[in-house]
Amino acid sequence: MSTNVLICDDSNLARKQVLRSLPENLSINVQLAKDGQEALDILRSQNIDILFLDLTMPIIDGLGVLKALKDEGINVPVFVISADIQPEMQNRVLELGAKAFLRKPIELDTLNEHLRNHGFL
Repeated sequence: MSTNVLICDDSNLARKQVLRSLPENLSINVQLAKDGQEALDILRSQNIDILFLDLTMPIIDGLGVLKALKDEGINVPVFVISADIQPEMQNRVLELGAKAFLRKPIELDTLNEHLRNHGFL
């Protein structure tokens, strides 16, 4: 069975980096979104198993996506990936329902640990 993955980041390079970081033994179907609005449109219309979400994006930022997911009752595991490593921001995204906060660039061991902890590996 494949895992439906959505990678949301306004940087094409960052989206590709996240995709390359995913374990090879994880059977996935991947969709890409360049901003929070595009991600929400996909999440509202399709079954997504994992969302990798940047924080700083145009139209709707990562915090806006997390708030919308919570308000609309869309239950999807969210892994926030950001260069903003301030403890206040990390706490905020976790309070809004994110499963994990990963620093950019992604450390493969850390990513694999979070995927394992949440039953994806």
